[in-house]
Amino acid sequence: MLTSNDFSGLLNERFFRNFFPIPAINQLRLGVGTPDFQLPDITNGTAVKLSTYKGKQPVLLAFTRIFTEKQYCPFCFPHIKALNQNYAEFKSRGIEVLMITSTDEKQSQIVVQDLGLQMPLLSDPSCRVFQTYKVGQALGAPLPAQFVLDKDGKLVYRHLFSFLDHNASVETLLTQFN
Repeated sequence: MLTSNDFSGLLNERFFRNFFPIPAINQLRLGVGTPDFQLPDITNGTAVKLSTYKGKQPVLLAFTRIFTEKQYCPFCFPHIKALNQNYAEFKSRGIEVLMITSTDEKQSQIVVQDLGLQMPLLSDPSCRVFQTYKVGQALGAPLPAQFVLDKDGKLVYRHLFSFLDHNASVETLLTQFN
């Protein structure tokens, strides 16, 4: 259950690895494919490889910031809920939403249960995929970002975290798939 005063589990190896700020770097080019990866899907109990979607359907990669199963980023929590509430809309348009978190598998299972997540939640506790996509980090966790890939796996839109514009809205993301 989401609680705002329970910080148990926060000070772990991942926290210290991601403590010092590294800004997001706008490195991935529009119109070009993005790096492939494979991560466990906690929601469905399978492994997901990004390249399996290439040539089949567009994908939204939603990197999110969850500190522990009890502590969510105040900017990301409403974004996670909005994506989950609109998951059926993405699916009806043939779009897969892959949410990527740095919480470990056990923490991620609690997140899926507590939030009733329908979309795949991919666990990346080593933060390898976050680092590959250069989303940046600060205060114990990678920063959020969104990447829209077309049916051919090419990047058509990216949104990197800033304090002025935390996450791309569901409406903005949906318009990228037209």
